[in-house]
Amino acid sequence: MGNSAQIDQVLRAAAESGAIPGVVATAATGSDVIYQGAFGKRDLSKDQPMTGDSVFWIASMTKAVTTAAAMQLVEQGKLSLDDPIGKVLPDLASPQVLEGFGSDGAPKLRPAKGPITLRQLMTHTAGFCYDIWNGDMATYLEKTGTPGVTTCLNAALKTPIMTDPGTRWEYGTNIDFVGKAVEAVSGKKLDAYLRDHMFTPLGMSDTGFKISDAMRTRLVGMHARGPDGSLTPIPFELEQEPEFHMGGGGLYSTARDYLQFTQMILNKGRGNGQQVLKPETVALMGQNHIGELQMTKLTTAAAPLSNDVDLFPDMVKKWGLSFLINTAKTPEGRSPGSLFWAGLANTYYWIDPSRDVSGVILMQVLPFADHKCLDAFAGFERGVYASLDEGKRAA
Repeated sequence: MGNSAQIDQVLRAAAESGAIPGVVATAATGSDVIYQGAFGKRDLSKDQPMTGDSVFWIASMTKAVTTAAAMQLVEQGKLSLDDPIGKVLPDLASPQVLEGFGSDGAPKLRPAKGPITLRQLMTHTAGFCYDIWNGDMATYLEKTGTPGVTTCLNAALKTPIMTDPGTRWEYGTNIDFVGKAVEAVSGKKLDAYLRDHMFTPLGMSDTGFKISDAMRTRLVGMHARGPDGSLTPIPFELEQEPEFHMGGGGLYSTARDYLQFTQMILNKGRGNGQQVLKPETVALMGQNHIGELQMTKLTTAAAPLSNDVDLFPDMVKKWGLSFLINTAKTPEGRSPGSLFWAGLANTYYWIDPSRDVSGVILMQVLPFADHKCLDAFAGFERGVYASLDEGKRAA
């Protein structure tokens, strides 16, 4: 396939020019891996080349996995999409909305107008936010001494919501509560539940919240992009003995492992010979669950961690059960109704059920939505669609 060479060229050039430190990318149909490549270095301060089995912090790519696990429990009747989640998680039984701050700087709270549901948590419409894109939450954490969510301390989850449940889409800590709901009804810690019901069945042996010794030998270093465009290796590692496993962003994984998960979605819940979700559940996860609401631009309140995020600015974007859904064809060729999300350190995936194709591209660079990382992703995705089109013409 000529387009493998084309993708190689794009990704190799990005690494060799110093635009990105290193990258692993892979793509597949439901049945076959159609591309895999690794370029550049794992860490600019060391001499190890990037390899296909390199281990990355996949951050918010964790969300789809946690949500899929929760949907197994919805199938079993142990969780409900629309019951008040406070029945399962008492901490969410009487949510408070942040209305601003008094003249003394103290937060002003009021009771929410309705209960929070699991469906709202899965679609980022429950009212929770991230301080990275919400300055009021950054102020709240500071004024109250509440730790940030990446500390993985239970105290970090004791925050107000920013709007009444179901009234607005805002990206936030919602899926950490989905993880807590999985624990509450399964009686297992989230790491054990995911291992037993998702990773082991799908053959994802290099995925977990804890970096095993075997994974550590292949761990990719984190890099920061300076205002001048330069890349600097920086120390970064999530808490390895956390109070809670961060269902919204705690996993480490490889491109191949994550592709096993996306192929399971393409194959309607089946992967590695195992049916981990019912076909109708997977179909449900890929539908718009936010009605007339829309995904909006994320404006950064923490420039070292994220740029402004404005994906497909001219397109209406909906949200499924933890996936962004594009409503029109993208410039790279992704079909309408495809599923997509990403991780903070510039890791990305998409799943296009119409074309039966999925891709995963992993880098380790902050801030998020880095332009050079996005360019590499776009070049990779264009190449994947070109190879599908070439295959169709040849057939």
